[in-house]
Amino acid sequence: MTPRPDTIAAIATAHGRGGIGVIRLSGSTLLPLAEALSGRQPEPRRASLADFRAADGTIIDTGLLLYFPAPHSFTGEDVLELHGHGGMVVLQMLLARCLDLGARLAEPGEFTRRAYLNGKLDLAQAEAVVDLIDAATSAAARSAVRSLHGEFSREINALLDQLTELRALVEATLDFPEEDVDFLEAADAFGRLERLQQRLATIFERAQQGRLLQGGLNVVLVGLPNVGKSSLLNQLAGDDLSIVTAVAGTTRDVVRGSLQIEGIPLHIIDTAGLRATDDEIEKIGIERTWREIERADVAILLVDARNGVSAAEHEILTQLPEKLARITIYNKIDLTGRGPERHDEADGVAISLSAKHGDGLDLLRQELLRVAGWHPSEDVFIARERHLRALTETREHIALAKTRLPQLELFAEELRLAQLALTSITGEFSADDLLGEIFGRFCIGK
Repeated sequence: MTPRPDTIAAIATAHGRGGIGVIRLSGSTLLPLAEALSGRQPEPRRASLADFRAADGTIIDTGLLLYFPAPHSFTGEDVLELHGHGGMVVLQMLLARCLDLGARLAEPGEFTRRAYLNGKLDLAQAEAVVDLIDAATSAAARSAVRSLHGEFSREINALLDQLTELRALVEATLDFPEEDVDFLEAADAFGRLERLQQRLATIFERAQQGRLLQGGLNVVLVGLPNVGKSSLLNQLAGDDLSIVTAVAGTTRDVVRGSLQIEGIPLHIIDTAGLRATDDEIEKIGIERTWREIERADVAILLVDARNGVSAAEHEILTQLPEKLARITIYNKIDLTGRGPERHDEADGVAISLSAKHGDGLDLLRQELLRVAGWHPSEDVFIARERHLRALTETREHIALAKTRLPQLELFAEELRLAQLALTSITGEFSADDLLGEIFGRFCIGK
């Protein structure tokens, strides 16, 4: 009756009260456990009403029993789902009963990891599961679904097929050195390499767009005190997140707000005004401001449109990290009689607007999308930083391969390294520590 020790169990629904709660189990030979729990053996893939009983026969809960025999299940193993009422106490009692019957508590992401190890998903699809759960916008959710259904993986596998064919040609040439480069030219090996580079560039572009959908853009608001940073945050977020007063130095700590522009999550950070001060609390806020600047993708410097960029504000610009995108905002145009506009300056793009009334905000939103490199498209797929690193490494090795001719051994080695980098995306080659890092970020029960 006791299942094998590798049977895992977890609450699969979110913590808290709900109409329904689900316990999920995966392992080998789960029918004896189901019978001990419910007094019956469930039919495959058919929901049946059952009483879930404790060891002494008392009813813990009544709900639906679902059984998915291996290999036709999410994990590729026997999977059992208990659908009961969504109270945490009753779910914990039901989970404890499953553990008493020989299951063990699942680790974070262990169900999806087993699906990957059993060939039900590749690594990119497995990551798309948690990306779908964590999607902050509808565009991100749609892209995650495309990756989950294998669109990203199919593109990567098509690249791998092209790379494999090219490597086969080069390896054949190494076996018959008298043919040398002429053989490769006759087989259009270099044309294949060019087409491979073009396709790789297209996939990289789509992955970059997907990375934006997944991670969003971190924007930090900086400037002297009382230039309207908090007003701008409130206006963009559509809520009073920051306290706004006429007193300089009102914001003494980091205040965060999140919104979306055309499906891109935007994480805006309002910071303490940058100035020399003897106030210890304000000093701490200013130190935190510089830490946020180091982590940001875009810095927005706000200045008073009536005064322009002062020497102190120019000093702030010179201290910003060199690679950090920057936008200068001339705020309070409602006090100058000027209208909203966008123009280029020596230190980057500048936008004139009124944070108080919202005039010119659309110009800022469009500029943020431009800085992010976003162009609306329905063919992007969710990608992660590790995917972009792998694609970048692949591009670098292919570019190096072109410089290795006529040394065919070095040419072949660069192609091999490119293929190795590419296979890490889908998990054809993945170190155990990488798998632990990826699946350790999943929630328990998934």
